[in-house]
Amino acid sequence: METLRALFRDTRFSIGAAVMVILIVLALMSFFSPYDVTVWRLVPRDQPPSPEHLLGTTSLGQDVFWLLTAAIRNSILLAFCSAAISRIIALTVGLVSGYLGGAIDRVLMFVNDGFIVLPQLLILTLLALLIQENLSLLTLALLFGVMGWALDARFIRSQVLSLREREFTYTAILSGTPLYKLIINEYLLYVMPLTLATLIGNMIWVTGMEVTLAYLGLTNVSIPTLGIVLHFALNYQAILLGLYWWIFAPVGAAVALFVALYLLSQSFSDFLDPRARIQRVGTR
Repeated sequence: METLRALFRDTRFSIGAAVMVILIVLALMSFFSPYDVTVWRLVPRDQPPSPEHLLGTTSLGQDVFWLLTAAIRNSILLAFCSAAISRIIALTVGLVSGYLGGAIDRVLMFVNDGFIVLPQLLILTLLALLIQENLSLLTLALLFGVMGWALDARFIRSQVLSLREREFTYTAILSGTPLYKLIINEYLLYVMPLTLATLIGNMIWVTGMEVTLAYLGLTNVSIPTLGIVLHFALNYQAILLGLYWWIFAPVGAAVALFVALYLLSQSFSDFLDPRARIQRVGTR
């Protein structure tokens, strides 16, 4: 509770959390949609916002509001699942590499550095082209998760290298504590805050990559996401036709998601910074 109170004293966290709550509520509303958002021509086309259609309709005969709720749900779900997968990989590589060291550390860091220097957008574009017909939210999450772990694994490794030299580590080893218990019971407690902070940053990266690939038409267009809604709006010349509600809706939601995640990420990073923690204690 004290941690939550300290976080909510940060304006950035309060604003970011409030925006995320609104987006999550909109995402949950998608389950009560009166329309199947994957079907076209269910409502009159190119209608401006009205009491019946709060954000108007598209040239494909879709209600923008309900389409947007489904897009927000899928984008948040994709970002979270991708970030969770990459955190599992980063934690495993960082813990094993940092604790065992030696040849295992060199091999893992060689692979890790290879992923860091790869041109990720180019690789993701090529992979998306190869498996575009089989792309789903799950395969996209796996794709982003496999590509997005390397830098954070190095951060976790650095922290484990420090923990390995602490007195409690030597005490645990001398007392015969198994390696897996030492890692799970001790090291995870130290690296978990960093893992949670990098999870939010990774969600920002995944959202940006998804919007980019969808804009290029390289994802499954039958699955509504913020990128896909924007893709169709641009392809059907929403701006030239004056259908501003069609393009402003996904752009506004994407910006809101980016800003909320960024504010939460910055707030968590400062909260976990020991120097900032000392300043907070000094001002009480």
